[in-house]
Amino acid sequence: MNPHKNPFSPGAGTPPPELAGRDAILTQADLLLSRVLAGRSEKSFLAVGLRGVGKTVLLNDMQRRAESVGYRSLIVECHDGKSLAALLAPGMRQILFALDSMAAVSEKTRRGLAVLKSFLSSLKVTIADIEFGINPERGTADSGNIEIDLPDLFVAVGEAAKDRNVGIAILIDELQYLAPNEFSALIMAMHRMAQKSLPIVLFGAGLPQIPALAGDSKSYAERLFDFPDVGPLSDAEARRALVEPVGKAGVNFTEESLVEIIRMTEGYPYFLQEWGYHSWNVAPMSPIDLTSVKAANELAVARLDKAFFRVRYDRLSDREREYMRALAELGPGVHRSGEVAKVLQGKVNEFGTVRDGLIKKGMIYSREYGSVAFTVPLFDQFMRRTMPDKPVPWNRKKKHAHPARK
Repeated sequence: MNPHKNPFSPGAGTPPPELAGRDAILTQADLLLSRVLAGRSEKSFLAVGLRGVGKTVLLNDMQRRAESVGYRSLIVECHDGKSLAALLAPGMRQILFALDSMAAVSEKTRRGLAVLKSFLSSLKVTIADIEFGINPERGTADSGNIEIDLPDLFVAVGEAAKDRNVGIAILIDELQYLAPNEFSALIMAMHRMAQKSLPIVLFGAGLPQIPALAGDSKSYAERLFDFPDVGPLSDAEARRALVEPVGKAGVNFTEESLVEIIRMTEGYPYFLQEWGYHSWNVAPMSPIDLTSVKAANELAVARLDKAFFRVRYDRLSDREREYMRALAELGPGVHRSGEVAKVLQGKVNEFGTVRDGLIKKGMIYSREYGSVAFTVPLFDQFMRRTMPDKPVPWNRKKKHAHPARK
């Protein structure tokens, strides 16, 4: 069929043609936006899930929804090497200048800019082209401690927004990369918003360890946020994600082809897009049948291995790859660290540094003490394809590398 009319769009954060299975989360987002703008309390939320489940797509949709009902917004993605202050500052500045350009002069907006300047100066954050032409406000958000200063900044910005009868939506992706003190500061800042009924909402997204990290940071986090779990789609939702886009083009799937795609993808949204994309391209005509889907299987797996999986694999050291291969030997799902150590014929504490490095790189997660799982769906299959030999016990490798002295 004509590839130019292919409705599927696999990509990082690319909106799918049919956002299936997320109605409950989006309805909750609309409720949050409405209530906070009206001065009523409602929990912000931090969505959690594996890679490829569409968390970034959800954040982008929430930003669109927020702006459509009167919010100013900023969206950032956390990563190593850049502080939370540096990520938030440009967007905060842009919002405050937008508020300041509205009809009447607002002293609260000017104060917000002064507090932002204090915040940047105290934390020694340098942002290109940030010039205010306004003096910092001494004594507010200038301690140099982000856990003290970020809540003060949010209060000043929230008061400016309230003065203009608008809300502010802050959207943060990849929350797991925040330093512990930054995560704590963010929770404290949103706690202050709830206490003062100021119109700032937070939509965050990250890997499954986020609820545990939030709880470890502040005990009240579970009362401050909802943590919706963004997982694979149900059978019915996966069918909708496949059938609706092609149906608009007058194309159908056979029942057997739908069953095969859902089996191969396990209902994960990104993989549904990949399989839908390749199935469309190889099918000679409608309906897309099982023969076409089986041909698409090879194309989809090859492209995932070359890009989606490979870019993550290439970031790993040899030891990290061996640990991942041992975890893959146990199959999908959550496993105990001791089980991985058993595969490698060693003790749990021998692998602590490697395990922590993989968590930091976002390759595995630990939702509770002593557990590990892949952050990328189907990565266990990739590891077995890439490293077909079973993992070699580390104690045996050490004996080979360092023979005992006589």
